[in-house]
Amino acid sequence: MKLENKKLIIFDFDGTLIDSAPDLTEAVNYMREKLHMEPVPIESVRLWIGNGASKLVKRALCGNIVVDKEKFNEEVFTRALGYFFDHYSLNVAKNTTLYEGVEETLEELKEKKYSFAIATNKPHEFIEPILEKFELKSYFKLYLGGNSVEKKKPDPMMLLRICEELGYTVEESVMIGDSKNDILSAKNANMDSIAMTYGYNYDEDIKIYEPNIICDKFKQLNEVL
Repeated sequence: MKLENKKLIIFDFDGTLIDSAPDLTEAVNYMREKLHMEPVPIESVRLWIGNGASKLVKRALCGNIVVDKEKFNEEVFTRALGYFFDHYSLNVAKNTTLYEGVEETLEELKEKKYSFAIATNKPHEFIEPILEKFELKSYFKLYLGGNSVEKKKPDPMMLLRICEELGYTVEESVMIGDSKNDILSAKNANMDSIAMTYGYNYDEDIKIYEPNIICDKFKQLNEVL
């Protein structure tokens, strides 16, 4: 299957373009150490990524993807979030890597005259330093983070805002991501979607959310677009 008549590609960030789990795990464990808690493995943190920094910190406080608010109070959460940001802001691209084929495929899609944007639940201020590290900033006309709009994915607000600001219709656009938040936000916007199987999706099979197309590798995008 191939999606026709698309002009704008909206990418998720963590788990789609970049593997940020190593740096996020370091920040989580710095936070837990400051609160006299034991470190958690990267495998756990990978399951907690996808709903923004606040939810990640709450999951890290609970040691579980399910947040139990009885395990912490607002004062502890506020301190924990501060510790997390203190560490992550200084190490946002220390051990983060691009997924295989990202740079080459972006260049190939650019040659096909596609426009690119990013819609991520990650705080906006952390997007640009990572793009700059990998010299990818010039590829993207716009990037919105979880604090750029009132509602995060899976709400469609971020996708619709990008379409509006860049002057494309929903029908001309496609959302590409690794988690249910990406696929559901596209569905909520009546936008086509492509799911990547290699990222973070809470240990769920992305197929159950019925994206239009499923890819196992980033370079496959050049075959379906």
